Amino acid sequence: MAVMGVNGSGSRMTTLLRVSAVSRAPVFTAISLLTTGAVLVGAVLVSGCSTAGAEAAANKRVVQITAAENFWGSIAKQLGGSHARVISIIANPNTDPHSYEPTAADARAVASARLAIENGVGYDPWMSRLLAADEGEHISVLNVGAAVGAPADGNPHRWYNPADVRTVIAKLTADLGKADPRDRGYFAKREANLLTVGLRRYHSLIATIRHRYAGTPVGASESIFAMLAPALGLRLITPASFLKAITEGTEVSAADKQTIDNQIARHQIKIYVYNSQNVTPDVKAQLAAARAAHIPVASITETMTPPTGTYQAWQIRQLRGIAAALATAEGHHT
Repeated sequence: MAVMGVNGSGSRMTTLLRVSAVSRAPVFTAISLLTTGAVLVGAVLVSGCSTAGAEAAANKRVVQITAAENFWGSIAKQLGGSHARVISIIANPNTDPHSYEPTAADARAVASARLAIENGVGYDPWMSRLLAADEGEHISVLNVGAAVGAPADGNPHRWYNPADVRTVIAKLTADLGKADPRDRGYFAKREANLLTVGLRRYHSLIATIRHRYAGTPVGASESIFAMLAPALGLRLITPASFLKAITEGTEVSAADKQTIDNQIARHQIKIYVYNSQNVTPDVKAQLAAARAAHIPVASITETMTPPTGTYQAWQIRQLRGIAAALATAEGHHT
């Protein structure tokens, strides 16, 4: 085409062609960039959809658990790990589980659960009512009392019985595996870790106390300790009727109070264990009498403290307190 520019117009044609070629270059570049951008955006969108899909699939493998009390919730959380989300309704140490009035939020928590845990044995009847009122999908329910074979009128404080705790751990692991079969092996590994590592110190302290102080007569303020004392090998001699009356908030008989007063005055008990969350006037009087008689005291609580801790950390702290009281009593005796 440049050959055509023999006259003056050829030069102008050449110039026009060059300008045209230059002016079209940015257009081609822009089209190329737009095409590349579209591909990149498409790739990002595909990648985003893939990630969202993976997250959705993962979320389906997270078992929603609602526990009536946080001590069972703590164990469930340790067994479920990353494949469980646990809500504990009773988490405030100042809340009385016996007289608790559930809220609308509690009802929603139960309705959204795939697995619910209730203590049973008359301890948390409000949980049974929440479960009965739910009209959603079927919820698998672990009733602790039924799982351990406790009688309907038995002692409800099963979390203070080490053998019952082990039974609940096994049952919870099985229920998690049913709710999420693909992660059954994962739950089994977490169960083994909880039993051999998480609860090692808990079981070690129980064995040590039982070995050293088996048969030691002790007193207590209520029936939560009646679940633990046999495991420790201690001989709880406080009248069972007194323990039950304090636990249930009913009238204490004069005969029971006289019996306990005599046990303290005559040093028939070596330590006195009381529930620091339920210090009634009768218990307060017994604590004062025990301290005046130089009988060591140890405290325990009905619900987990602090609420953000773990079941075993709570129990270990209390076992150490009991062991210290027993050691002090032994020193006084010698």
